Amino acid sequence: MANGQWYPPEWPDRIRALADGSLTPVAPKRAATVMLLKDASTGPAVHMLRRRSSMAFAGGAYAYPGGGVDPRDEQPIRWAGPTRAWWAQRLGVEQATAQAIVCAAVRETYEEAGVLLAGPTADSVVGDTTGDGWERDRAALVARDVSFAEFLDRRGLALRSDLLGAWTRWITPEFEPRRYDTWFFVAALPEGQRTRNASTEADRTVWIRPTDAAASYDKGELLMMPPTIATLRQLTPYDSAAQALAAAPARNLTPVLAQARLEDGEIVLAWPGHDEFTKHIPTGGTGTPT
Repeated sequence: MANGQWYPPEWPDRIRALADGSLTPVAPKRAATVMLLKDASTGPAVHMLRRRSSMAFAGGAYAYPGGGVDPRDEQPIRWAGPTRAWWAQRLGVEQATAQAIVCAAVRETYEEAGVLLAGPTADSVVGDTTGDGWERDRAALVARDVSFAEFLDRRGLALRSDLLGAWTRWITPEFEPRRYDTWFFVAALPEGQRTRNASTEADRTVWIRPTDAAASYDKGELLMMPPTIATLRQLTPYDSAAQALAAAPARNLTPVLAQARLEDGEIVLAWPGHDEFTKHIPTGGTGTPT
């Protein structure tokens, strides 16, 4: 493989099964992920984690903190920033769903990176979130012993939805057994907070410039899924986290969904608008995608 594109060996067989009707697509689960940025002397860096090689989905691949929406993310919650109605319009979903997606983005960032986009007032953010008390609360969230709404209420904090910028939306291909409808957000690391590897699914975390990460992917040194490398490339023009956040409201959130078609005796797998990920798969066997 010339680059670091994640490509499961079972995809060709699953694509054929989808084409002949023997595979029924599973419904995608809603999910959210956050590209957490911080400014450095050479430009903004993004926080990434490497999924453990033992993970069934994208093991060994670099990604951002994130995960699935918890049904309790729709619970009434202390909220600051743009309204649920505003977010519903921005994300193209109902208000309850919009809240759940935004809540999942903030919750998962705290669960996996230890960074909390919340504050005691509408214009403040918590500082240091390390320490035994914070860790007990984070562990309770991960274990689903408490909802995010209960956690914030107990701490007297409000979710700061204004600290997030909706960036893009990707849906896992129909032939995948694990499917996610994922909204990607950008956010800046709050002053006084620091990231750490708090995820049981990751064995390494890094702060890396998007240009450096993309270059390592191109060399085959870093393994990534198409949405990850695509969003990294989209971040490269910005000189600061603030610039990226300012660009977010104009971003197109039309979902990107891979398409597979039969053409000239081979399967062509393509992601609309992202030609670099196109794969040509021989139809006579698993073959080697090109």
